[in-house]
Amino acid sequence: MVFNSYTFIVFFAVILVLHNLPFSWKVKKINLLLASYLFYALWNPPFILLLWLSTVVDFYMAKLIAIEQRPRNRKLLLTVSLILNLGMLSYFKYGGFLLENFTALLSVLGVTFQAAKPDIILPVGISFYTFVTLSYTLDVYRRKFAPEPSFLNFALFVTYFPHLVAGPIVRPEDLIPQFKTPRRATAEQLSWGLFLLSLGLFMKVTIADGLLADTADLIFGLPFPVQTLDAWMGVLAFSGQIFCDFAGYSTCAIGVSLCLGFVLPDNFRYPYAAIGFSDFWRRWHITLSTWLRDYLYIPLGGNRHGTVRTYINLMITMLLGGLWHGASWTFVVWGALHGLFLCIERFWRERAARRREMRTAAAVSESVVSRAGVIPPINVSSPLAQFGLAMLTLFLVNITWVFFRAPTFGGATLLLLSMFGIIPDGAPMLTNLAILTVSSVTAGIIICHWLMRNSSLLALSQRLPWWGLSLGWSSLLILVILTQKSSGSFIYFQF
Repeated sequence: MVFNSYTFIVFFAVILVLHNLPFSWKVKKINLLLASYLFYALWNPPFILLLWLSTVVDFYMAKLIAIEQRPRNRKLLLTVSLILNLGMLSYFKYGGFLLENFTALLSVLGVTFQAAKPDIILPVGISFYTFVTLSYTLDVYRRKFAPEPSFLNFALFVTYFPHLVAGPIVRPEDLIPQFKTPRRATAEQLSWGLFLLSLGLFMKVTIADGLLADTADLIFGLPFPVQTLDAWMGVLAFSGQIFCDFAGYSTCAIGVSLCLGFVLPDNFRYPYAAIGFSDFWRRWHITLSTWLRDYLYIPLGGNRHGTVRTYINLMITMLLGGLWHGASWTFVVWGALHGLFLCIERFWRERAARRREMRTAAAVSESVVSRAGVIPPINVSSPLAQFGLAMLTLFLVNITWVFFRAPTFGGATLLLLSMFGIIPDGAPMLTNLAILTVSSVTAGIIICHWLMRNSSLLALSQRLPWWGLSLGWSSLLILVILTQKSSGSFIYFQF
């Protein structure tokens, strides 16, 4: 089931009614749990068994870990949980990828090996709910908190349908405490939740699918070079598409949850106005970047063991982050580029900090240093410099999107060569209307992100008069209805 379907509207209406009837809190939670299983079962019912297995094992493993005092046994129990979760994820998501690369390696070594192509179906959302259960077990192992005594609360935490298939990736402290006491949305929460649901559908249906998807699919699907303008329009179209698609899903999930009285964490904060890649990852897929930071980067040592080790940890984290997105070397390259840019940015910032310290020390000892021809650093506090760095960041982000979207290295290379005019231009592929549409939408997204980078949608809505907000909300709903074509899946469902 997808948010952008009439089936979901009926489903959600029923859930809202049941949640607001005078049932006991336990009955309401059971209703939400059953509804979440139904929501997931409409994809592929047998995969509920995997979700159930992961839930049961991690619930009881966490209990055993909490009462076990011997470090060796605690590590053994944690290992069992990790093997189960990562084993299922590896088999279903990376089984074919590993077999393909193993066959290629044997071929390079001169060994002929032809394995049968595995018929593996990727369970929807397995990457997301695996990280959810892993965070719970790891936090209990670290004694961050005691294991949840209620299986109902824990099962609902794992399977709660708004976040189940594409995030946000919730932590135990995000949801479990909210399930302990009765909750029902206030009138303000209900209206704001419905507005967020409308906004998310507008981003997905009208912008991502209606205005950008066709151009991105056309350019990335061509097996031959295209004109430089067409290549850039294709990449910009995908850049806007993936943001509006994924941020649209997260906005829908947060809105749906708020209508039920529960709060999910933010997942996007205007990432295309980021100044640098560290800022980008504080704004893009926030729940994944913080998960990788807390459960991978910091345990690897973070920045506590010197500069070289810090760069290695950054690269490992982003390489695995790329591989998390998909079983393909193009995703690994995408992650590697982000890791490389993070390392370069960190090197530049550390070098700039040392120069500032040296200038300060020199200024104290020699008052005439300002007349000695010293070149001042870039003033990143000025709006113009900030905007320039933001555009540089966005430019590099778009380069990385080529590897994220292209199905093969050959396709990515061909498109990059076309973007920079290194190979002769091909025939024009896009109409003037398509070029104008992508340009306008891209400019609109950049302007919106830049104006809102230090604010929030809620703060903006509170400054608007009621009639202005109502007019905007009505316009969103009308555009969603007019541009609805089919119930297309969200891009991140495949991850």
